[in-house]
Amino acid sequence: MPTENNIKFISNPLLDNSEGKYVTVIIHVPLALESWRQSVFSYEWLKPDGAIKIMAELSQGEQAKRKAVEESVKLGRAIAQPVLGIGIMDNVEIGVGRAEFLTLAAKGLTRMPAHIPKSCESDFKVFRADIK
Repeated sequence: MPTENNIKFISNPLLDNSEGKYVTVIIHVPLALESWRQSVFSYEWLKPDGAIKIMAELSQGEQAKRKAVEESVKLGRAIAQPVLGIGIMDNVEIGVGRAEFLTLAAKGLTRMPAHIPKSCESDFKVFRADIK
């Protein structure tokens, strides 16, 4: 089972030109996942009870993304940190890195670094594993 200590996370390259707008925090994955259930996009990865779908239940496109993340973990490649935000219903939204976040959550990872907008730091206090 992967842990925060045996996966190398790197800064998400999509944020290279956004200096100062995002901060990296350690997310408590189960809390963030429960909040993400409210997302209009969660049906693609989650069952109605909130469990992450198994590979065969995902669409072909999402299966390919999940396989790529699993292969990266298996080979020890660095994983780009997901980018999270707060949605209109005050729930966690996964802006970038959905396959990374959900594949690692499905594999049992409970803490994960993620980028969040600096402007949303206070909104994320409940989801942070690094400030409890």
